[in-house]
Amino acid sequence: MAIIEVKNVTKTFGEKVALDKVSLEIPEGKIFGLLGPNGAGKSTLIRIINRITIATEGQILFNGHPITEEDVSHIGYLPEERGLYRKMKVGDQAMYLAQLKGMSASEAASELKKWFVRFGIQDWWNKKVEELSKGMAQKLQFITTVVHRPSLMILDEPFSGFDPVNADLIRKVILELKEEGATVILSTHNMESVEELCDEIALINKAKLVVTGPTEEIRRQHGEDNVEIEYTEDLVRKTAVVPRAEVNEKLMGFIQAGIRINSFKEVVPRMNDIFIKLVTEEE
Repeated sequence: MAIIEVKNVTKTFGEKVALDKVSLEIPEGKIFGLLGPNGAGKSTLIRIINRITIATEGQILFNGHPITEEDVSHIGYLPEERGLYRKMKVGDQAMYLAQLKGMSASEAASELKKWFVRFGIQDWWNKKVEELSKGMAQKLQFITTVVHRPSLMILDEPFSGFDPVNADLIRKVILELKEEGATVILSTHNMESVEELCDEIALINKAKLVVTGPTEEIRRQHGEDNVEIEYTEDLVRKTAVVPRAEVNEKLMGFIQAGIRINSFKEVVPRMNDIFIKLVTEEE
């Protein structure tokens, strides 16, 4: 079942077309990668889903019905353009944002303190936001995005500004939330994260949908049907890439020559290469 259905959405700003008849479905309980170069239309689509702006044409369905303000309360949104009230205390800021999403004061305090401990910022509750480092502020915003356990989370470049240790923590939390049944829309330029996390993707370029579907299926569709053979010759481990149609002949040749075959596997292109290929072809 799709939690979000984007149906023929077009958005124009004067003469500029930001989205051009985009249609896609975001399945419930999955991590969905929303990809595209800068200026492609991703952020515009995210704002339309959040009802920050309205589509010129088309519609967004949430669990089968046109999305409403009430539905938006079940969404956790981490925008790429981060923003906190710098003069507020960290705890007060977090409590304010949690209660805006419908949590009671006692529930918000209890849940926030658990998250603060997990993210190592428990000692900052009574300090001002302006005293936070960029990484600390990023943690605070991520926490306030997920604390109310939204059924849908939209994370725009969630790893930006994090060192590898904290980026890994964010990845683990995203996977945990998925296991608990949440749906995640992940907008990122980090293709390694896409391969690691995303069940399905959509690539938008120049306002149009270029491709959408399961991540592994798309990777295989854009492969060249080659196989990588790893073998040992003269005590040296080597690899050879051959077309699938020639694999049996190549393997037989190795066996007849007394060369040890260690493994062979399908060559699947990386998402980074597919991204560059598709965007370049469009241009």
